[in-house]
Amino acid sequence: MPGKVVLLGGGGFVGSCLASRLSGRGFEVTVPTRRRDSRKALTMLPGVRVVAANIHDPLELEDLFRGGDAVINLVGILHDGDGAQPYGRRFAAAHVELPRKIVAAMKPAGVRRLLHMSALKAASDAPSAYLRSKAAGEAVVMGAACEIDVTVFRPSVIFGPDDIFLNTFASLLKAFPVLPIAGGKARFQPVYVGDVAEAFVSALTDRTTVGKIYELCGPTVYTLKELVEYTGTLTGHPRTVIDLPDPLARLQACLLGLLPNPPMSPDNLRSMQVDNVTDGRLDFPGWQPQPLEAVAPTYLTHLSTRSRLDELRRRTFR
Repeated sequence: MPGKVVLLGGGGFVGSCLASRLSGRGFEVTVPTRRRDSRKALTMLPGVRVVAANIHDPLELEDLFRGGDAVINLVGILHDGDGAQPYGRRFAAAHVELPRKIVAAMKPAGVRRLLHMSALKAASDAPSAYLRSKAAGEAVVMGAACEIDVTVFRPSVIFGPDDIFLNTFASLLKAFPVLPIAGGKARFQPVYVGDVAEAFVSALTDRTTVGKIYELCGPTVYTLKELVEYTGTLTGHPRTVIDLPDPLARLQACLLGLLPNPPMSPDNLRSMQVDNVTDGRLDFPGWQPQPLEAVAPTYLTHLSTRSRLDELRRRTFR
C-alpha cells in the first residue's frame, strides 16, 4: 500500500526515474537536496516534494524521516582524489558515514524500512576504493538488520536516457576519429534504469525482500570495447576503438582523473579488474530485465539524427 518515502539521492539519474515511478504508484515522496532550484522538474510530479536540506546533518535527517514509512538511499559518488586506505574521505562520507547516520536517524524517527543502493562486486578486499567503501556501507546497513527492515541492491552499470555511461562515450566518439580506451576487455552486464527503479518500488511492499541482498544486472554480458563500438554504431559515429595495454591504460586514467568531472580515473580502472557480472544466484524475484538493444536505440539514435541535421545546417548556411 502506498506510503511516505524519503528518497535520498532523488535528484540524480536513478533517483529521478525512481521518483517518477513512486509518484505513479501513489507514494508521497520527499526529496531532500542542497539546491532546491536545480530540481524543479521533480516538483512537477504528483506527490513529490523537494526540500532544501543537508542530509549529512543527523538532526536534519531525523526531521526528514519523522512521519515517514520508508527511506531509500541512492547516494553515491564515483570519484575521490584522496588516496587514503582503505578509501578516501569523500567515499567514506558518502558511502559509509551517511548510511551510518541514516540508520541512527531512523530509530528515533520511528521508521523501520530502508532500501539501500550498493554496487555490484562491492567487497572489503576489492581492488578499488570505490568498491571497498560500498562494501563498508553495506556492512553498516546489514549490521542493523535486527533493528530495521533493510534490503540492499547491487546494480551493474546502469544505462538510460540521461546516463553518464553510454552518453559519455557518444560524445567522445563524435569528437575523435579514433578512440583509445582503458579497460577495453572489462566485462559488464548493463541494466536499464527503469528496471532498477521497478525493483526498488516492488521491494517497498514485498516483505519477503527484507534482510536480502539482490544483484541487478541486464541479460547480456559485454566487454567495454563492445559497448563503445555499439554506441558508435547507434549514434552514426562508428570509430576504431583501441584497447590500450596496461601501462598506457594507467597513464590515460591518471591524466583523465585530473579533469574536474573525469570520465575515467585510476580507481575506476582498478574497479574494472573485477568483471562486473552476476551468476544469477542473487537475482531479484521475478527479475526480467530489458536488453540493452531494446532501450539504447531509443535515446542514442536521435544523436545520429541530430548530428546529420547539424551537418546539413552547416552546409546550407556556410
